[in-house]
Amino acid sequence: MATIAAAPHRARHSRAYRVRKIRNEVAFWLVLGLFIVFAVFPVYWMFLTAFKQVNDLYDPKNNPLVFNLAPTLDQVRYLFDKTNYLAWVRNTAEVGLLVVAITVSLCVPAAYVLARTKFPGSGTLGIGIFLTYLVPPTLLFLPLSQIVVGLGLVNTRWALVLVYPTFTIPFCTWLLMGFFKSVPREITEAARVDGCSRLGAMFRIVLPISVPGILTIVIFAFTLVMQDYVYALTFVSASDEKMVTLGVVSDLVRGDVFAWGSLMSGALLIAIPVAVAYNFFMDTFVRGITGGALK
Repeated sequence: MATIAAAPHRARHSRAYRVRKIRNEVAFWLVLGLFIVFAVFPVYWMFLTAFKQVNDLYDPKNNPLVFNLAPTLDQVRYLFDKTNYLAWVRNTAEVGLLVVAITVSLCVPAAYVLARTKFPGSGTLGIGIFLTYLVPPTLLFLPLSQIVVGLGLVNTRWALVLVYPTFTIPFCTWLLMGFFKSVPREITEAARVDGCSRLGAMFRIVLPISVPGILTIVIFAFTLVMQDYVYALTFVSASDEKMVTLGVVSDLVRGDVFAWGSLMSGALLIAIPVAVAYNFFMDTFVRGITGGALK
């Protein structure tokens, strides 16, 4: 009798559990869908604007969320034929790669020494290096401009190669310090016992383990170079020497006239490779960015 009486209670409990589970799943997918729309909509809008005809783009009667007229490549052709877009992309790649090489070559030994060697003031020095990254560029470009003028690099992309490491090196050094600290000291001590020098232990043991962290600072440094606008605007004015971030905005915005189709084409074409690279290295990037917090 007790079993028969408990059966309706179990049925109600099972039904309530199913309803609660369905409600939680619906809420989860609803919230996830909102995040997806929030993330995808800007890319969708860029795509529409880049391939819309001018009459379709500026007619207020047309639906802005769809192609009302046939798509066209005129905006993309204008970007390549009437501007120095390819030169801007080339300049960005050259400056980015050089800045990454300088940043890695200086950050790796500096972060290794600060993370693995104890000396008076090492902790304060590490914090001080990071605090220099927080200084606003609007305060630094005035003294940096004196250096650029003194070296004769005004209005060239080489000025940016000189200036950009001033903010990539501090941040990347601080980031890599945390990753080096997560590498167990027992590994390097065992290498020293086996006959490796301190430098040999770093190159043979620590650096191979720290590849995710090094790749992380490479991505960060290149991203910081690509997204900078203040220094690029300050030190470069010749169109063929500009970075893509500056060139697209300065050459396609004339007073109150915006070449929206070409603007979005330039942004979309440069954003796609970056997004693919981030997605390809996502697992390594996450390991690198969180490696300094785990031990």
